[in-house]
Amino acid sequence: MTLDTDKIDDAALAILSLTLHDGDRVWKGIDWNITDRLFEKGLIHDPKNKAKSLSLTPEGVAHVREILAREFSKAE
Repeated sequence: MTLDTDKIDDAALAILSLTLHDGDRVWKGIDWNITDRLFEKGLIHDPKNKAKSLSLTPEGVAHVREILAREFSKAE
């Protein structure tokens, strides 16, 4: 089976966004391969540091809002 890493990355970004604090910071807690791909896509700032959290880029914040609305919101 071949996994769609773009869909995995979107789900991971959505999960990270649930810990959003201080404007654009989220707690690290997912696989490094995923954070590397999110960084390469320009959705997060470089995750390779000693901080326990990382920052979403403005593009990352916008993208995660789209994901949450499209995939995880209830119809009203």
